[in-house]
Amino acid sequence: MRIRNDIVIVGAGLAGMRAAIAASEVSRDLSIAIVAKTYPIRCHSVCAEGGTAAVMREGDSFDLHAWDTVKGADFLADQDAVEFFVREMPKEILRLDNWGCPWSRTQDGKIAQRPFGGHSFDRTVFAADRTGFHEVHTLYERMLSYPNIVRFDEYFMTNLVIEDGEVKGLTAIELKTGDIVLFEAKVVIIATGGAGRLFGFTTYSHQVTGDGLAVAYRAGVPLKDMEFFQFHPTGLIPSGILMTEACRGEGGYLRNSKGERFMEKYAPAKMELAPRDVVARSMWTEILEGRGLESPYGPYIALDLTHLGEERINERLPLIRDAAIKFAGVDPVEEPIPVRPVAHYTMGGIHTNMYCETPVRGLYAAGEAACVSIHGANRLGSNSTAECLVFGRVAGERAAEYALKKSYYPSTDFLKEEEKRINSLFREGEESAYEIKAELNRTMDENLWIFRNEDGMAEAVKKIIELKERYKNVSVADTSKKFNTDLTFALEVGFMLDLAEVVAIGALKRRESRGAHYRTDYPKRDDERWLKHTLAYYSKDGPIFEYLPVTITKWQPVERTY
Repeated sequence: MRIRNDIVIVGAGLAGMRAAIAASEVSRDLSIAIVAKTYPIRCHSVCAEGGTAAVMREGDSFDLHAWDTVKGADFLADQDAVEFFVREMPKEILRLDNWGCPWSRTQDGKIAQRPFGGHSFDRTVFAADRTGFHEVHTLYERMLSYPNIVRFDEYFMTNLVIEDGEVKGLTAIELKTGDIVLFEAKVVIIATGGAGRLFGFTTYSHQVTGDGLAVAYRAGVPLKDMEFFQFHPTGLIPSGILMTEACRGEGGYLRNSKGERFMEKYAPAKMELAPRDVVARSMWTEILEGRGLESPYGPYIALDLTHLGEERINERLPLIRDAAIKFAGVDPVEEPIPVRPVAHYTMGGIHTNMYCETPVRGLYAAGEAACVSIHGANRLGSNSTAECLVFGRVAGERAAEYALKKSYYPSTDFLKEEEKRINSLFREGEESAYEIKAELNRTMDENLWIFRNEDGMAEAVKKIIELKERYKNVSVADTSKKFNTDLTFALEVGFMLDLAEVVAIGALKRRESRGAHYRTDYPKRDDERWLKHTLAYYSKDGPIFEYLPVTITKWQPVERTY
């Protein structure tokens, strides 16, 4: 089956829906399709809790937000993109306010803001601790008012169609029928989120398997800075559910087994509100040195909110209280929450410029799937939902302008080739995709976690290559067509293996410590050799690496202290 649209957006989260709305605002004559493997209001963006950063108050400034972001990124962010981003962000907050987003308010009715790690001003706008949920619902309701936006829910993207350096469309499995569909398009926007399910202990929803990144990578689009994965300081044990940074923004403490607020040793000025890479390393150090608390699920750190009081917790952190009670049996009003660092965010992604354009004509990327780069080596909390809004809009507008200039759709026999490739998984093989995924998670958790070294990463590379070889013998046992989760899981594992190889080899090659990439054998940042972006290109024999200079406009790298 073939479906034609001017613009096809893959992913129905914040970035994808914002792109669709922006493209529609450019022209209602454009036909716009959103293709996603879930329904929009079940996207992973609803899991964002703490807030969205924007300059909204006197005393704050665009330069201050940009400086915080660049410093937080350990100077790997492209500063022209950061400056553009911070200037555009307040407009998005006000636009969502006009569209009905129920922001939390101050007593005098202004949009409320709270402190967040690494920010030197209280600039995080929020809606209690359900910010992503409310932003998603606001965009979803707004999107319904555009008749030229058509949704294709529960379609699983499998490949891109690229001919002569220009995108022509994509293929996807319609999950309810099992049919493979060719979406012909003038423009494709990838907004599929990150790749956090490479790790076992993670805040990511199960559907966040890096599909968009892997499909683009296999089609020849470079991935940028994939060695940089963020570990959020506070994942609930044993589930990994996010205990938002807003817990600390509202005044929560981190305590070790001695009851000490140990962040005083590591970041005396910022304490618990240092950037996430600093806090996560500090917590992991406390655990490694024997000052973690003990539990049946391993050592942990105490996130103490008890001093905030029930009224404040219920007003500002109701979801956190509910999740802690339901999933850990702990009421944070009365006792600390058991947490430890958890895989949380993909700083790298599909290589784009600051206008969301990839090296392939007509192919754009936005949100966590893209690497613009504004996060560099470490993202500041509340800059991610902000990125989805700003660059979702940019991608939508640019895509619309591009589509309006194109006057034809191609014909292609790509569909038959893709059907043959996917059907080849229904073979007699001895390997289980589920076992391979479990082994991949263990490898990533053990060797590419918060502290890394040469031997561990080399072992990870060796293991991933072995798993890729075993994957060639994976079989899909379920041969039914409708909602074949066996098949989609097998495809996801294939995507994740390719991405894991890029992460592991890229990290092994980067012989320095910068942001979230911390090497015990190279503990210092090396600006002379490594102030550059990593670009990884696909080949059948593994990734080929090149490097790209970082764009510096105002701020030269300095020592990063908090």
